[in-house]
Amino acid sequence: MDQAYRDIMTAIGEDLDRPGLRDTPLRAAKAMKFLTRGYEQDIDAVINDALFPSDSEEMVIVKNIELYSMCEHHLLPFIGKCHVAYLPKGKVIGLSKVARIVDVFARRLQIQENLTKEIAETIVQKTNAAGAAVIIEAQHMCMMMRGVEKQNSIMTTSCMLGAFRNSQNTRNEFLSLIQ
Repeated sequence: MDQAYRDIMTAIGEDLDRPGLRDTPLRAAKAMKFLTRGYEQDIDAVINDALFPSDSEEMVIVKNIELYSMCEHHLLPFIGKCHVAYLPKGKVIGLSKVARIVDVFARRLQIQENLTKEIAETIVQKTNAAGAAVIIEAQHMCMMMRGVEKQNSIMTTSCMLGAFRNSQNTRNEFLSLIQ
């Protein structure tokens, strides 16, 4: 990866012997590895058995989870927040694990629409919840720094599964609680 960054920097006309750039290819490779570390993470290892028996069937919401990801189309960041809710059915997941699930999928090259769905499906699959809802609001550097250059645009995506899809009341409760 270090060599790939050297090739890119040379192709744009940079002098790799310039003092500020001597170690940049290596630093960039390390940064990219960090930004895409989700490929090296296993969901089950991240959850680490943090599933606990519970009689609660009331909505659980974790909102405003910071989100940093990379657009698969331009390799530019998108940054925002994620709101996750689920309806427990016999077990709950450790609070920090919800944020960790968001991070695992966010730290992969992808589009926001798929990221939203992956998080919701994983919550349902791992907790056996009666439903899950995920909303992501993010600003995309590919739209802000290039192309149309719209600085204040925010993309919002949602995925509603199970009771959140089938019940307008459940969906409305979630939407009102994240406002």
